[in-house]
Amino acid sequence: MISFESKLQLLQKNGLLRERRTIEGPQGAILTVDGVQLLAFASNDYLGLAHHPDLIQAAHHALDRFGVGASASALISGHSKPVELLESTLAQWLGYERALHFSTGYMANLGIIPALVGEGAAVFSDVLNHACLIDGIRLARADAVTVYDHADVGHLESAMKQSSAPEKWIITDAVFSMDGDIAPLNAIVALADQYDAHVLVDDAHGFGVLGEEGRGTLSHLGIQSSRVVYMATLGKAAGVFGAFVAASAEIIEWLIQRSRTYIFTTGTPPVLAAACLASLTRIQQDQFRRNHLHEMGNRLQEGMESLPWPTLPSLTAIHPIILGDNFTATQIADALWARGIWVPAVRPPTVPEGTARLRISLSANHQPEQIDQLLNALKALA
Repeated sequence: MISFESKLQLLQKNGLLRERRTIEGPQGAILTVDGVQLLAFASNDYLGLAHHPDLIQAAHHALDRFGVGASASALISGHSKPVELLESTLAQWLGYERALHFSTGYMANLGIIPALVGEGAAVFSDVLNHACLIDGIRLARADAVTVYDHADVGHLESAMKQSSAPEKWIITDAVFSMDGDIAPLNAIVALADQYDAHVLVDDAHGFGVLGEEGRGTLSHLGIQSSRVVYMATLGKAAGVFGAFVAASAEIIEWLIQRSRTYIFTTGTPPVLAAACLASLTRIQQDQFRRNHLHEMGNRLQEGMESLPWPTLPSLTAIHPIILGDNFTATQIADALWARGIWVPAVRPPTVPEGTARLRISLSANHQPEQIDQLLNALKALA
């Protein structure tokens, strides 16, 4: 009989056992966590919208009108007017023919990739892609999967040159969730043009943060291409829940007909879609949120230059400090916690072996003095 106790003990021995924390109250720069008030750098609420009064009001109105749940899958009776409006608004705003809403980003990629990648296709995947992309590729019927070195366009092109597959897909994050860097999407799309490939871009951490009016990483880089299938989430910068994919009308219709994680799950509650619609208005109109977020990022980056640990440059909300050893990462995270600051220690398998780190994530809610408080604590621990 399998001993899960011994498996858990092994995780503990290797510094890999994870612990859930319980949040009391709304998201913000200051959180009450397990009964303790902390300055938090642990959230993906990049624009500080998760507790915005406009979103709360929109949710209240939808709750009164539509109730709590969708009560059926979207292709039965669970596709509501707020979801329909959210999809059409996203498509028009981002410049695509259609968009399709999914329950989560993970479920989106687990459904999108197997539905789009045909049998016998070749897939080219960045080694640091998120787990949902990796798992989606595993579920697809691709004939060959090449994992290319992180953001290495030369390695990617070499692999594409050697492929004779009739169908090719390049799959990549736009902003990498643990490094905070941006994929070389201009070069990737150029390769797709050259080798007649499709590109699936997961912009979970760029949507709302980058680009004109927060349209995301493609907008930030000035990319417009019919080869790109664009996916992003609504539970990070948008502050709510869910995800979407935007593409041509034909691709979206195909996903409606063949994406198993869309077909065989209960539809999105209308209350969440209504909150997402309110969030899109704030994302479009509140440029000051992105400006402030980038200012806080610059302040943090400048302050981290004096730290003894390797750091990674970032134009996004994600700012890692690479510590290497699992126990070192948890010890420093615990020491920060004791000082009233929450920065998560991220360890394998979320990141490669030997690259355990602190993942500092910023929000438009953070203020300069809070950035300085974090920097002073890090310097005291160095």
